[in-house]
Parts: sequence; structure tokens; C-alpha cells
Amino acid sequence: MIRRRSFLKGVAATGALAAFSPNLLLGASGDKVRLACVGIGNRGADVIRELDRTGLATVVALCDTDIGAPHTRRTLQAYPEARRFQDFRKMFDAMAREIDAVAICTPDFSHFPISMLAMSLGKHVYVEKPMAHSFRQIELMMVAEKKYGVACQMGNQGHSEANYFQFKTWVEKGVIRNVTRITAFMNSARRWHGMKPDGYLPEQPIPETLDWDCWLATARHHAYNQGYVNGEWRSWYDFGNGALGDWGAHIFDTAHEFLELGLPTEVEPRLEGHNPFIFPQASTLTFRFPRRGSMPPVELTWYDGVNNLPPLPPGFGGGVVDPNIPPPSSGTIDTRRVPPGKVIYGEGRVFKGGSHGSTLQIIGESEEAMADLPEVPPSPSNHFANFLKAAKGEEKCRSNFAVAGPLCQAMAIGVIAQQVNAKIEFDPATKRITNHKVANELLNGVPPRPGWEQFYKL
Repeated sequence: MIRRRSFLKGVAATGALAAFSPNLLLGASGDKVRLACVGIGNRGADVIRELDRTGLATVVALCDTDIGAPHTRRTLQAYPEARRFQDFRKMFDAMAREIDAVAICTPDFSHFPISMLAMSLGKHVYVEKPMAHSFRQIELMMVAEKKYGVACQMGNQGHSEANYFQFKTWVEKGVIRNVTRITAFMNSARRWHGMKPDGYLPEQPIPETLDWDCWLATARHHAYNQGYVNGEWRSWYDFGNGALGDWGAHIFDTAHEFLELGLPTEVEPRLEGHNPFIFPQASTLTFRFPRRGSMPPVELTWYDGVNNLPPLPPGFGGGVVDPNIPPPSSGTIDTRRVPPGKVIYGEGRVFKGGSHGSTLQIIGESEEAMADLPEVPPSPSNHFANFLKAAKGEEKCRSNFAVAGPLCQAMAIGVIAQQVNAKIEFDPATKRITNHKVANELLNGVPPRPGWEQFYKL
């Protein structure tokens, strides 16, 4: 195996090596993208299946820190000829020249090191949402995408479906204009609801199938406990991004892009059940985005928590449900009361929408007026095909890091407001929190564990 430290230092010093140029790689591999998959159970299994279903990729490598565990077996059985690894670093050491692109479906906190190493080697990157765990990590990933010239896609799949093209067209044609207020909500039960920890979990024996050190990646050290793995990590500030980080990119992604919201100047939290270790039992977060050119300031308010229901306008009626919402790794998404969604208040019109690819509806609009709305083009490719076609130079990723990065950074600021339970004042020009020292330090995330610093230097 290549000596990892010297290998990483060499990449950092010289940039992506010519031998790993993405164009050269694909030029040598024929019509299909050679795909390595990191994180192959739970959501990862679904993503791999969807990428394979496009017919544009060949799965050449499977990597999981818990490879062989029950939740990975379906994928292992589906791709018996793919090489298997437990450590993504060893995978790239062994077969970097045989990989064109990587799909990353690991927990939020470990997206960053895998993505950075892949990009530095000229690999195209599909990574689940949110892009990373901290504001700084997201910033570095945005820089790396541009530096290494690779195709990158964040996995908010509705960003390639009907809502994306409808929102884009309606903004361009003036149907949606002068938006001043957005309400976004996700009121289904979350796995941390009812939890009241007064510290971290006690140590348990590490399963034989699990490489715990590699699972932790750049995160601070924790003793193993089953309450951290297989989706349970979402509950903890040290590992996840809460309901906002999990669902925000599915609910207000198109509003953020096409209204050019960028980064907020303020985030004000109202929390129920604040806890220093896990996410609140309910959160109301008010994001204030400044004027952008001729567009007015926007106040976006986020509601999560089963009983923390949003105020809805007269005539709202039933919620908008996307039938293609993927199931969570455990439990269900309750869409019977108030399905995840949004209300957008623009000049002369109020819109309601759901999550993912569901399209907007105009509240109170007559049938005659609806008939005069501009035609919306169909999507030429779903999110998975869009990524693979971008890797082949045929399309541009719709949720590339330049687009998804500021969205994820805005959500990261919201998570910091939850963690410190205080109003945040943020300067988008300097990218600093100006009113709260601890919150400003949290923009950088925790220092990486020894041996994992290199990924911040690529």
C-alpha cells in the first residue's frame, strides 16, 4: 500500500496529478463511468441501485466501515464482482486508476475526508446531503471542486425533478417575484425525540465487522456505542445536522438557488428541549437574508418538532406530498398531518409546495389564471443520470457544490444557532459570526483527530 502520509502530501503539493485527470480517466474507460461506492448500507444501498439503474455506470468497488454487516449484504450480493474495502483510503491506494467517480453515502460528518481525497485524485463526486458537517468543511469542498475540475453533485434528488424546472421557469418569467417570506417545515417524529442525555453514551464492545476508527474519520473521538451508528448518529451534534440538515435541502433548495438567497445575516432560534449533546425536541429558526440586487430581503422560518406546527395561510388546504420520497433508514415519514413542505409569499401570489421534486401550487389561483402560466420544460435526466452524464462531459450537475455549498452553509449556521441556543449575527463578506465567540469558533467544526489533518490540506 502507498504510504498514506507521503501520498497525501504529494497530492496537496502538486494538485491533482495528470495521471488522475478526470477527462483522461473517462476517455480510457469507454461509455460507462467506473463507480466506487463508499457507504453501501441503508440509504447507500438505494443510491447505488439508482446510479446503476441509469445504465451509465459500472460498480467497480464497494467500501463500508461495517462491510459484511447485515445492512450491507444486499449490496454485496448485487455486485459480487466489485472489489471490497473497509477503508476508503486503502481503496484509493489500491485502485485509484480504475475509478472514475465515487458515490458517498456515509454519515454527514464523514462526507468531507472522502470527498476531498476523491476530488484531489480527479474523481467525480456524488455525495449525500448535506455536503459536510461544518461551515469550513463545506467551504473547502467548494474550493476543491473548482480547483480539481471535477463534476460534483449533492444528493438532493428533487433538484433534478419537476420542482427544479418549474421554480426556475416561474422565476425567469416573473410568476414568482419579490418574495419576502418563506415558511418551511418538517414535523415528522425524529429519532432523538424523547431523548434526554446528560452526556455521551457508555462504551460497548465494537462489532467484529466494524472499523470504528475509520467510521469516526475526522470527528472527535468517542467510545463505540450502538446508539451512534446506523442512522442514530443523526441525533448528535458531533455527528449529524438534525432535521434541518437532513430535510432543508429537500424543501427550500430551489428557493435558495433561484431567489439567490446566499448566506443569512441573522438566525434567531426558539427551541424546545435544548440539550448540549443532541438536537432540540422542536426548533423554530428564523433566517434573515439581505437584499440581493433588486430582490427584497427574505425571512425564512424553519419549523421542526411534532407539535411545532407552522402557521399556514387561508386556503392552504392539504399539504403537497411527493410520492417518491425515499424511506428513512428506520421508522416512517408521517405525511398524514402536515407533510414536509413550504409556503412562499411573493408579490401578488402565495405558493405552497412539498419536498423533493413536488411542484408548487398557487393558493387561490383561478383555473383561468393557471391556464396562462408559462410552459415548464421536462427534466432531461434524473439526479443520478445528471451526475453520471456530467462525469462524461455531457451535462452540468444541477446541485454542484457551487450551488449546494451556500445552501448547506446557511443550514450549518442554523445548526450552530440550535447548538448555542442564541441569536446569530453573521457577516457574509467576512464569513464570521460577529456577536458570539463560541458560535464563531463552531464554524470551523472540531479539530480533526491525529492522522486526519491531511484532508484539510488537499
